[in-house]
Amino acid sequence: MKRGEIKAIIFDVGGVLALGEYIFVDNKQRNSVHLDVAKDLKISLDQWFDAIDTTYAKTIEGKISRAKALKIIAKNTKVSVKKLEKIVLKAYRKNFKQNKQLFKKAFELKKQGYKIAVLSDQWYLSKEALMPSKLYKRFDEVVVSCDVGVRKPNPKIYKLILKKLKLPAKQTLFIDNQEWNNNPAKKLGMKTILYKNNKQLFKKLDRILK
Repeated sequence: MKRGEIKAIIFDVGGVLALGEYIFVDNKQRNSVHLDVAKDLKISLDQWFDAIDTTYAKTIEGKISRAKALKIIAKNTKVSVKKLEKIVLKAYRKNFKQNKQLFKKAFELKKQGYKIAVLSDQWYLSKEALMPSKLYKRFDEVVVSCDVGVRKPNPKIYKLILKKLKLPAKQTLFIDNQEWNNNPAKKLGMKTILYKNNKQLFKKLDRILK
């Protein structure tokens, strides 16, 4: 790769900029937020998943409003919207921690002249809990699924961040902790790194950018 080819680095949030604990439920990776929410609501994990069902998926793509989503889930779990909101936000903030080391690295890259951006799948409450504006306003561009009506791995969301950055795919580097989210980026011509930990990422970043 030629020196200076990469002009922008694009980061995922959950599992990259915000690190959390994960569990496996029915062979699917789920964050531990769901366990805590179910516990605080005094229902089983299965009942919680039944309660959010298609509503949760729709909120990630912004196909249903924040107010309507909370109203539906609150009704299904037999609590007030206010209580549900408090419980869910608390669970996200407990189970995810900001990756301070990676934020420091990102802002250093910005000082070096690279554009830095965020491309993330979130629903309204996870965005509120995991993406404090004081940190994310320092990025050049931020694209979140619930705000734009499309989520990874749909190629449209990758094209959207490229459009906002005003850069061709070959001049960008995308970092995500899931291979299925990296694959569409690769097909578009973006360079990708599968995030495992900071040490591994920094080593790969230094090799690619230098």
